[in-house]
Amino acid sequence: MIMIPISRHLFRLTLLLLLAPAIAHAVTITAQISNPGGDGVVNAGVYANLQSGPLPVKSKREISIEQINKEFVPLVSIAQTGALVNFPNRDPIRHHIYSFSPAKTFEIKLYSGVPSKPIEFDRAGEVVLGCNIHDNMIAYVLVVDTPYFAKVDGRGRAVLDGLPAGEYEVHMWYPGGAVIPSPQKIRLGAGESGELKFTFSGKPLASRPAPAPGNAPAAGK
Repeated sequence: MIMIPISRHLFRLTLLLLLAPAIAHAVTITAQISNPGGDGVVNAGVYANLQSGPLPVKSKREISIEQINKEFVPLVSIAQTGALVNFPNRDPIRHHIYSFSPAKTFEIKLYSGVPSKPIEFDRAGEVVLGCNIHDNMIAYVLVVDTPYFAKVDGRGRAVLDGLPAGEYEVHMWYPGGAVIPSPQKIRLGAGESGELKFTFSGKPLASRPAPAPGNAPAAGK
């Protein structure tokens, strides 16, 4: 059998040609989240549930939530059920992170560097993270069953693209148990795009909550 070498450029071109029909038929949902004054809301997200069709396969994607300068980075994350979450400690001190949330209860006791294995987030729901040493550290993870989700940008805009055609129920999410608008439904045919608007009137999330009086971490922690 004679093997004919294929250049990288030709391989990419062939792959694009094979994917072209799927790309052409994919749909895009754009969601704008604003406050009552019309300003974009940050630290929010959206996710879309396809109303018919096969159930999505659980994710095995790995994501990271770092600890930098005694803060979780990023403050807000969204992941599909089954995602593996790493918690690299980039600080020169140890952290003891935990969650008591029903969607995921776990703890990683005092450690430096990178834990030996990631934590699987295997149930849908909001997970609140904390540090047992530094009370002012907090972060939020929304775990969803669908693979169609996105965080908003700095203008409160989120884009879900590459979705199959169909009817979707689109949910807005804001961390911290805030009251959020009702989900909206949208039906899109092959190659179509749709836009949705959500108005969020809740209190903005502080990027770094201040520690309670008298609970400041001791020196060196």
